[in-house]
Amino acid sequence: HFASLLIHSLALCLCLIHAFARDVYEVTGYGPVFEEQPVDTIYPEESPEAKITMNCRARANPPATYKWKLDHMEIDLNAEGSHYSLAGGNLVISNPDKTVHVGKYSCLATNTYGTVISREASVQFGYLDLFSSEERSSVYVKEGQGAVLLCAPPPHYPAELSFRWILNEFPTFIIPDKRRFVSQITGNLYISKVDSSDRGNYSCIASSPSISKSVFSNYIPLEPQTERPIRKYPADLRVKFPDTTALVGQNVTLECFALGNPVPEVRWKKIDGHLPSNHEVRMTGTQLHLYNVQFEDGGTYKCEAVNSKGKDYHTARVSVEAFPEWVEHISSTEKDLRSDYTMSCKASGKPKPHIRWLKNGEPMRFSSLTFDDSGMYQCIAENRHGVIYANAELRVFACAPTFERNPVKRVLAAKNGRVVIECRPKAAPKPAFSWSKDTELLSNSTRVFIWEDGSLEILNVTRADEGRYTCFAENDRGKANSTGDLLVMDSTKITLAPSNTDVKVGENTSMQCAASHDQSLDITFIWSLDGRVIDLHKDSQHYERTTNGSSNGELLIKNVQLKHAGQYTCTAQTPVDNITASAHLVVRGPPGAPGGVRIIEKTDKSVKLQWSRGADNHSPISKYTIQYKDQFSNDVWKNATTFPVNVEGNAEMTTVVDLIPWTDYEFRVIATNTLGTGDPSNPSPIIKTLEAVPVVAPSDVGGGGGASRELTITWTPVKPKYYYGPNFGYIVAFKPQDEQEWKRVAVADPQARRYVHKASDIPPLTEFQVKVKAFNVQGEGPYSLTAIIYSAQDAPAEAPAVVEARALSAKAATVSWMPLSYSNLDGYQVSRNVKYWESGQSEGQAETIGVSSRENHTKLENLRPYTEYIIEVRGYNSAGYGPPSHHFRVLTKKPPPDRAPKIIAKKVKGQSINIAWEQVEPMANESSIEGYRVLYRPEGQTTGTLYNTYKRNIDLPLPPNGNYVVEVRAHTEGGDGATTTVQITGNKDWWGVLYFSISGC
Repeated sequence: HFASLLIHSLALCLCLIHAFARDVYEVTGYGPVFEEQPVDTIYPEESPEAKITMNCRARANPPATYKWKLDHMEIDLNAEGSHYSLAGGNLVISNPDKTVHVGKYSCLATNTYGTVISREASVQFGYLDLFSSEERSSVYVKEGQGAVLLCAPPPHYPAELSFRWILNEFPTFIIPDKRRFVSQITGNLYISKVDSSDRGNYSCIASSPSISKSVFSNYIPLEPQTERPIRKYPADLRVKFPDTTALVGQNVTLECFALGNPVPEVRWKKIDGHLPSNHEVRMTGTQLHLYNVQFEDGGTYKCEAVNSKGKDYHTARVSVEAFPEWVEHISSTEKDLRSDYTMSCKASGKPKPHIRWLKNGEPMRFSSLTFDDSGMYQCIAENRHGVIYANAELRVFACAPTFERNPVKRVLAAKNGRVVIECRPKAAPKPAFSWSKDTELLSNSTRVFIWEDGSLEILNVTRADEGRYTCFAENDRGKANSTGDLLVMDSTKITLAPSNTDVKVGENTSMQCAASHDQSLDITFIWSLDGRVIDLHKDSQHYERTTNGSSNGELLIKNVQLKHAGQYTCTAQTPVDNITASAHLVVRGPPGAPGGVRIIEKTDKSVKLQWSRGADNHSPISKYTIQYKDQFSNDVWKNATTFPVNVEGNAEMTTVVDLIPWTDYEFRVIATNTLGTGDPSNPSPIIKTLEAVPVVAPSDVGGGGGASRELTITWTPVKPKYYYGPNFGYIVAFKPQDEQEWKRVAVADPQARRYVHKASDIPPLTEFQVKVKAFNVQGEGPYSLTAIIYSAQDAPAEAPAVVEARALSAKAATVSWMPLSYSNLDGYQVSRNVKYWESGQSEGQAETIGVSSRENHTKLENLRPYTEYIIEVRGYNSAGYGPPSHHFRVLTKKPPPDRAPKIIAKKVKGQSINIAWEQVEPMANESSIEGYRVLYRPEGQTTGTLYNTYKRNIDLPLPPNGNYVVEVRAHTEGGDGATTTVQITGNKDWWGVLYFSISGC
């Protein structure tokens, strides 16, 4: 939007004087001054209100008339078929047409004093089309991997859109978090790590705030694909903020988002300094928001995405520019006839604004003004960010001298001082001046001067100069005079001046000041430090005035800091004169920060550092401390090692040693004296030390095992700080124990942890010597310690023999076999280590059990009743599985009856209770009854006494106090059947009589 600076016209008089006439005629009118101007307008193409109103209103006397321009061409409001009309000064566009009415509009306001033109304002038509009706393809992503769903917003104007996503149905909105992010630049939905909960149909909502319209895309199905185990991936930045230009005072949002598993964390930095104080990290780290951007916020910004598998980073520049702003602009004024006048405009901004005038010339200079030069003037400053206008009215006038508004005033003067008596009549052209004292006409002398502007100056004033002074003014249109009095007072004198003082930081001190003055006048003491007046109210923490008499101006300075050093000036001031006295305050304290820290030489492990001395603050610098920060120190400054070890206070250069090759460093310098340690310098530019051959070898070298004919070698990778150069990798060396020659293999991945050598001639379980070293572009480092490992064993070659199996019940069976003789056997697979499946099913539906090599049998459970199973057994080790045994078949038992015994009697007999039940009759597909099992237990416990009986009743001992439970079930070779439960409650009263309550189900 355009900004304009509206300059209020001054309602100044225009004196129109006939030759030799004495009367003054004042005109109170003025030229147009805008109070409302048009603004940029976006008209929604689907707007129900079929008109656009562009506002324009100007204050003027007489009232202004209005015209409008479109793209610098005047609009003909009366043209046939015109859509334009005026409402006051406003332009109304009826039934707007995109092909006719788009463009830049400006308003002209005119009256008898002149014309001013408004800022330009654009009219554009806003629209947001529907999304494409084409179906969106399904997106298939493995669980753990990242996904990007493209929004692809439809054509629209203006460019600004906001985006949201819904899942399955409105209004289930995706809420952005660490794992999910919606870019407000592209509209795309990013999921750093997909999991099964992300399955569903997604739709992008694009909204235009300018025209209050939203549209939905077709659904995009997302299908997570199961992967076990879920793999992990390093951070991969997919949303990267571009180079950005911001205007001073604006807010800016930078976006970064990464895919990866685990979900990456996003961190923000400013490469050339600290993040601005006006920043905020939002949306779980994915957005950096800068409020009220200033020039110092410009620079290179970095976002870094990190997870346990790796990191990724991106940098781009934020440039700060500025809308034009007036430094000096024209303002309405009145000038004398035949005088000279310069009209100028200056504006700041970035890029530097271009100044143009609506009249030719820059600046506009008038010599010997005439009445024709009166009128309305405008200057315009513009750069690529906008335009500002300054308007002013110039009036040229002529009139005889008059003191009506500004008579000569009564003046007080100090004895022995200087006084100026002003004479400021209104007159045009400029009049001639003369003065008198009482009845005496004055002329210029060594002590008395009449200035060009009419003022009277008297030096070395005495009591004799008191009296009445009259100023006479005359031009070709008339003359006038005005009289004022001059009174002479005693002059002010400093009687106690401040003296130079020397203090340490934190101490208190005072500055003396006292003065004599004319007792009829008030006196005020004003203190300043290095020419700046001290505000005793705002800085009351450190400054305080004593109240010891009206002529005493002593200043107390508390808890003195380095910033309080300098020249203190006491000014004793009355309404007539003032006098000053000064003294210096020296503050001794810790040194100031050194400056200009830079690196002048560097090697792989050292740099030569140079700086310039800071202020010693009146105490000699005794030593310097050098600190560094590298890319691995998490923004923590550490003390550096230097050569020589102690950096003396007179040094301005040293060598920092014990650095790590091929590492980014920045340095700062801190000075110390006997009064303390000062602030650190600004950091040096970031430099990278030179490359060097690696010196750190991988640790924990070992390995062994793996598939047949493989040699697996493992190690712990070298940390990145020890890479010492680009193209980092590993040399893996190995050889059989009894051979002399080492075989070497290069592994280029710096994060690699293993190397598997495959060869058909590798004998199984053979002893190898292995060692690993690092390399980079500069060469190879030292080998690790040599480790002894063994090549992979061969898979078993023999199948287990004499496999036997028998059914234990309807749901369980046992399997046994003759053990294999291999010493390298890890175990057996009963199909997958023992393997079994139902007869009639495919082998691919088999279930498996792993069994230790120390066992030669296992139990199969959770089988289906009365079902034939096929069983095989294989030996296995780390190299793989051996051949399967012969298949063996086993038929599980029929299941027990699914009906519980029915309780038919419960009787107490002496010290026992008898429980009886009906015979359970099995079905044809159920196992025969072999007996019954009765569990007698306290209620709430799972264990008790178990009884087996072939009868259909049982005697149980009477229970003590409390509740007991009796469980009865049929027993078959296929297992136990359903259970009947009976509850027994026993109570003994104090007579020793036992009562029972029996219930059952």
